[in-house]
Amino acid sequence: MTHQPLCVEDLRRSAAARLAPAVWDFISGGSGTESTLQANRAALDGVSLVPRVLAGVKSVDTGAQLPGGPAALPLAVAPMAYQRLLHPEGELAAAQGALAAGVPFVVSTISSHSLEEIAAVGADLWFQLYWLHDRGRMVELIRRAEQVGCRALMVTVDVPIMGRRLRDLRNEFTLPSWIRSANLESDGPSAAHARRPGESAVAAHTKLAFDPTFGWSDLEWIREQTRLPLVVKGILDPQDAEQAVRLGADAVVVSNHGGRQLDGAPASITALPWVAEAVGGQCRVLMDSGVRSGTDILRALALGADAVLIGRPVLWGLSAAGAPGVAQVFSILRTELEEALLLAGCADLAAARTLRSIISGLRV
Repeated sequence: MTHQPLCVEDLRRSAAARLAPAVWDFISGGSGTESTLQANRAALDGVSLVPRVLAGVKSVDTGAQLPGGPAALPLAVAPMAYQRLLHPEGELAAAQGALAAGVPFVVSTISSHSLEEIAAVGADLWFQLYWLHDRGRMVELIRRAEQVGCRALMVTVDVPIMGRRLRDLRNEFTLPSWIRSANLESDGPSAAHARRPGESAVAAHTKLAFDPTFGWSDLEWIREQTRLPLVVKGILDPQDAEQAVRLGADAVVVSNHGGRQLDGAPASITALPWVAEAVGGQCRVLMDSGVRSGTDILRALALGADAVLIGRPVLWGLSAAGAPGVAQVFSILRTELEEALLLAGCADLAAARTLRSIISGLRV
């Protein structure tokens, strides 16, 4: 008998069995010893929520107001590269799943379908931008995002270089010829397709494309290029969050890039309360890295987040069943979040933010 997945972990196991080992390592691995990758889950599991009782809650409202507008759930799909590695339809199928769930889909600069192709799906899109050597290309990407109706611009600030991901180095990971960085290249081969002994071709490609000198003045320049809401992703230090707000950020994402950048950085959920307190409601606060359940979403809300980004679980659903698999991920998360809200005595997300939490024995 084939059982329907009951949690995203079921989809993770399905994806692990289905994907080629090198592709699985590419989406699952972290940098260095993967200590931060592991810390993300351990820290989330270390957050206990103190439920309220006799609240008289019969039903809950999971609707959220995000930087680009309303969403059915307090989440968006995190920007993730080269999704055709997981399924032939790649980002198109993932965006269809997000559309069905009523949540935003963030298009990566290095997606394997073009921004215009993904926009044709009709989902609520944000566009994620890396700082490139070619500033003219960045302006072009921003204009394309505006033209197709993206509702927010997300700038990732924690990748001056790609973290040293040992799994990819050992696998000498290389993109297959039929996958390309559709927003940056022609159909021809790139550095991401050239195998080199002991190297990751994807890391080599990003080194050529990304400019590590990205600074605050550059973020200010990006702010001047568009009227779209600006989301700054990759913040862990509260002082950086405050500076982002001063430069016009409409939201910050507390993120350690899923444990794929600085190994030894704190878990995102650990840094979340510091950042939320620092910005003091001046901008929206999102969080990613390690979120796997509706309870995790509730934990993030209780510790100061307005919403979360969902990354790897979307790829697991995409691998398992394309667009329906992604929609299933969000269906599971919705069911889990609704149940968690009810059990915690919360009628809506505002009530969730008033819950007391215990973090590894420390009450907050």
